[in-house]
Amino acid sequence: MDILILGMLFLAGLLAGVSNAVAGGGAFFTFPVFLAAGLPPIVANASNCIAVWPANALAVVGYRNVLRKHARGIGNSILIALLGGGLGAGTLVLTGNTAFVKLIPFLILFATLLFAFGSRFSGMIASYTRNQSVTSPGLVTRFLVFIVAFYGGYFGAGLGVMLMAGLRMLGVHDIQANNALKNLLASAATSVALVIFTFSGIVAWPYALTAFAGAVIGGLLGARIAQWLPAVYFRGVIIVIGMFLSVYYFIKYYG
Repeated sequence: MDILILGMLFLAGLLAGVSNAVAGGGAFFTFPVFLAAGLPPIVANASNCIAVWPANALAVVGYRNVLRKHARGIGNSILIALLGGGLGAGTLVLTGNTAFVKLIPFLILFATLLFAFGSRFSGMIASYTRNQSVTSPGLVTRFLVFIVAFYGGYFGAGLGVMLMAGLRMLGVHDIQANNALKNLLASAATSVALVIFTFSGIVAWPYALTAFAGAVIGGLLGARIAQWLPAVYFRGVIIVIGMFLSVYYFIKYYG
């Protein structure tokens, strides 16, 4: 393997770890590097899932005090996230590279727009989610968590973005609580996806573990940084990166 590619993967993993812990969207840093390394799209996506997994998982540890306040009733949402993530990962395994590559720009664009305008969407479903939350879920809440988790298991890039927007729709406006719950649900969805990808044999382990190492460090740093750095700064950067990647992949695969 090229030492330059390994260095880029480690750096991308580091940035992804910090970004996922602070505001989500970390896979926007790593996924393009896996593709640039010449991996088939599905292998790149599965390897990317492995690489960014520790960011959310370690951030859960960093947010354990915040999560204790929401511990009651969160089990239902975790189970739904596990189911959605598992079905999404299984669907990816059955998807061919030709079909999947055509979806990449649409998936990234969708996640970016939801992240950018999530607060405006909240009013659209407010009447359906009134008196509901991830700790007291109703039918609409369960469906929302399932769909986002399915997306996370299938693609992964933008999972944190979508979860933060979805949590805002459910009334979780406190940034610390939003981050804590986002990391918990994202970790559940990607953990089951990780297991499925591993046993399916579609992970490029040398590449994935290099970015994984960077993401471990980034996740530990990010959980601390998120306590004092306003997420708005990362949100702006992620939106710009997401739009750039959307345009780039539209041109690359449809131009």
